[in-house]
Amino acid sequence: MALSREAAPLVEKTLITGEALYTEGAPGRVELVQGEIVSLSPTGYRHGRLEYKVARIIDDFVQENQLGEVLVGETGLYTQRDPDTVRGMDAAFISYQRLAQVKSSGFLDIAPELIIQIMSPHDRWGDVLTKVAEYFSVNARMVWVVDPQSRQIYVYHSLTDVTVLTEADELNGGDVLQGFAVSVAELLGHR
Repeated sequence: MALSREAAPLVEKTLITGEALYTEGAPGRVELVQGEIVSLSPTGYRHGRLEYKVARIIDDFVQENQLGEVLVGETGLYTQRDPDTVRGMDAAFISYQRLAQVKSSGFLDIAPELIIQIMSPHDRWGDVLTKVAEYFSVNARMVWVVDPQSRQIYVYHSLTDVTVLTEADELNGGDVLQGFAVSVAELLGHR
């Protein structure tokens, strides 16, 4: 007598919205990717220190010139809706003009002009470039990818327009933060 095999029932994934993630929260450090929670490793202390330093230097300039706000701490940004994707930005600059357009009381639904991604040892370039593409898809104007391991900063004006800066170079704000400049060596600090 042959045993019949029944097909295993398909497990339907339950997708959540960005609003649900914001109100209900999630354990640990996460992002929402196409409605699914993706766990992220906590960052190390050097990453946290660099995140603070980058944000502080930019914020000094932004506040002095009354341009907008500087955000830190994995601030959530919608990069896709239905299903929702919410990415955590290490740091960002958003002008008062764009802040006035924000409708969400939770995660940002308007992209900052400048988004800063600081590489961690466990980050993969393919994943980082996916985020960079998502940031441009929601109208970010510039993305800085800071790589403390290689001591370089990748300045993206688009996915195809990228400048690689080393410690011998100066990082400037381009047309997003006109007049802002800092040496890469000063920004990255001691090894």
